[in-house]
Amino acid sequence: MNMKKLTAGLLCAAALLSGCAAGNDSGKAEADAGDKDTFTVGFDAEFPPYGYKDENGEYTGFDLELAQAVADMEGWELVKQPIDWDAKDMELSSGTIDCIWNGFTMDGREDQYTFSTPYIDNSQVFVVPADSDVKTAEDLAGKNVGVQKDSSALAALESEDNQALTDSFANLTQYGDYNTAFMDLESGGIDAVALDVGVADYQLSNRAGAFRKLEKPLSSEVYAIGFLKGNDELKDKVQADVYKLYDDGTVSKLADKYGLTDFIVVDQYRADKAD
Repeated sequence: MNMKKLTAGLLCAAALLSGCAAGNDSGKAEADAGDKDTFTVGFDAEFPPYGYKDENGEYTGFDLELAQAVADMEGWELVKQPIDWDAKDMELSSGTIDCIWNGFTMDGREDQYTFSTPYIDNSQVFVVPADSDVKTAEDLAGKNVGVQKDSSALAALESEDNQALTDSFANLTQYGDYNTAFMDLESGGIDAVALDVGVADYQLSNRAGAFRKLEKPLSSEVYAIGFLKGNDELKDKVQADVYKLYDDGTVSKLADKYGLTDFIVVDQYRADKAD
C-alpha cells in the first residue's frame, strides 16, 4: 500500500475523531450552562446562628434555612459547602460555590462582589468573661484579644478609626473559627473576643452566665448575599425569591427561631432601592 495514502488516511480519521470529541465536549458545556439544578452556598461551618453543625451533625442556621427555601422555590438541590473563610474569594472565583451566604458583611466590599440588598443589620462587639474587670473597650489596653481571620471584626480593628485601640492590645490573635476563640476565652488564654453581635448573642445564650457583652459596639454594618462580580442574573433571581419569602412571613419565622428578629432590615433596604 502507498504509505503516503495510508498516512493521509490516518490523519483524516484522527481529525474526524478529534472533531467529534470536541463537539461532544462543547455540547456538554452548553448543557451544563443551560441546565442549572443545584445551588451551592459557601458558608463558615462554625458561625452560629447563621451557619453551623447542629447536635445531629447536620448543617443548619438562619442563612442556610433561608437558602434552602430559595432552592425549594427554584427546584434546585441546595449544596451546603463549608469553606475556610479566608479562602472564600478563591472558592467563588473558581466556581466551586455560587455565592457566599453566611453573615457576609457588605460594607467596604461593594466593589468586589455583586451583592443582594442587605437583609441583616449587624454590629461588631466585644465579649469578655462574666467576671472580667473589663467594662469598656479602653479597658482592653494591655490585654489579649481574639478575632476571626479575614472577618469584619478584624477589618474594624485594623481600620484607621480603631488604630489607637488595637495598638493598645498586648496581642491580637487571629483564629480560623470563633468556637476555638471561645475555648481560649473560657480557659483564660485571651481576655476578649471581637465578633458579630448575632454570633455573640448566640454564644451568650448557649453558655449561660459564662460571658458578657460590652455595651458599646466596635462598629456597625449590614449583611448581604455575595455573588461573583457581574453575576447579576443569579443575584436577581435569588433576590426576588428572598423578597417573596419576606412577604409570606418565612423570613420572620426564621428570624424568630434564631433570635434575629431585631436585626432584620429586608423591608428597609427594599424601600431604599425603590426610591
